Amino acid sequence: MGAFASAGAFAQEEGQPEVPAGPTPQEVAAENMDQLLDLVKQGRARAAQDNSAREQRFAQDKANQAAELRRAEKERADEEARSARLEKQFEENELLIARKQEQLKERLGTLSELFGHLTAASGDLASNIDVSLVSAQYPGRQQFLKDLIAKMSGTDQLPSVQELEKVWYEMLREISESGNIAKFTAEVATPAGELSNREVVRVGAFNVIDTDGNYLAYENEKLSELPRQPGGAFTAQAAELANATSGLHQFGVDPTGPTGGSFLAAIIDSPTLEERWHQGGYVGYAITAVGAFAFLLAIYRLIVLTVVGGKVSAQLKADKANENNPLGRVLKLHEDNPSMDPETLELKMAEGVLKETPKLESGLTLLKIIAAVAPLMGLLGTVTGMIITFQAITIFGAGDPKAMAGGISGALVTTVLGLLVAIPTVLLHTVVNGRAQRVIHVLNEQATGIVAEHAEAEHSK
Repeated sequence: MGAFASAGAFAQEEGQPEVPAGPTPQEVAAENMDQLLDLVKQGRARAAQDNSAREQRFAQDKANQAAELRRAEKERADEEARSARLEKQFEENELLIARKQEQLKERLGTLSELFGHLTAASGDLASNIDVSLVSAQYPGRQQFLKDLIAKMSGTDQLPSVQELEKVWYEMLREISESGNIAKFTAEVATPAGELSNREVVRVGAFNVIDTDGNYLAYENEKLSELPRQPGGAFTAQAAELANATSGLHQFGVDPTGPTGGSFLAAIIDSPTLEERWHQGGYVGYAITAVGAFAFLLAIYRLIVLTVVGGKVSAQLKADKANENNPLGRVLKLHEDNPSMDPETLELKMAEGVLKETPKLESGLTLLKIIAAVAPLMGLLGTVTGMIITFQAITIFGAGDPKAMAGGISGALVTTVLGLLVAIPTVLLHTVVNGRAQRVIHVLNEQATGIVAEHAEAEHSK
């Protein structure tokens, strides 16, 4: 019986109000079939009541959704109508703008061409001012020109007379300042990145220097000291000009300054004599050492021969032989053997001259060898340098002529060094050899004269 009671039970939905109809069929125990039938009827009535309430709720939700749908459809229709009105208004505005632009163009007339030229001129002037050295003294000038260009690029604004006059003034000031030399205080960055206020001198629109003669670079509206200054007398001339108050002064002006200073950069990048000497490498160092040795040897031999020549000259005036010079030692042979026959005396004197000759000609052969070897060493350095250059071309290609030219230039340094050693060495060899031959000539002359006098004395007996 309890099982039948469970089968006829209907649970209420969650959240629904409880129907006050007494206990549920599950709560009542049927005692007979009639009671069970009544319980089933009661359960069916209760379920029918719940279903009816649920259907009412569904109907109400359907009505609400239909109302929302009608409202959304009405809103869409309103928006479509509004979109159509806006599209029509947009088309009308486009036609109006076109008529207004045509009207503006007609009223401007030839002024439109004038404003076009003004825009182009302002753009060119702004570009020049961006890199002009005059802006280091008068910063911020280009901003006005850029704002004016942006203003004239639109179609609803026109430049004023004051703006036109200011463009004309800036153009004239740029031209005028390009020919002036001005001194002012500015912030300068050192190669280490430190900032300091210095007095600088602007030479037209070409170069800027400080009072110490250092050339400055202008980039991104900032002044900075060049990491490497030009060699020669350029810095001295710059310092003289920077500290001058009047008069004419020599100064190295770079006419390409506003466009990057290519001439000044070329001078700065040019290697000094010391750097060129280092380009010769080990062969260049060897040539330099050989040249220094040849120079010292030539000077030493020149001093020795000068001293010997002085002693020989003194011996020519003396009546007695002095052994402190070659001529005295040759004459001593005759003094020691006054009774020697002419043939033997001639041989003795020739022997004495031959003995003195190597001492007088000492170092001459070595100077001659150095003069001949130095160009060969230079050629050796050039050949090895060219080999290295062509190896680099093989690896990296010949796309950079500057790098290739630099390698060839470095290779030719050794040839120059070899010639610089050979030419002076040849000249020094000539001078030293002349001094030595002069002394040897005196020795031969005196020896021959003594032999002739001795032979004449023998024949007269």
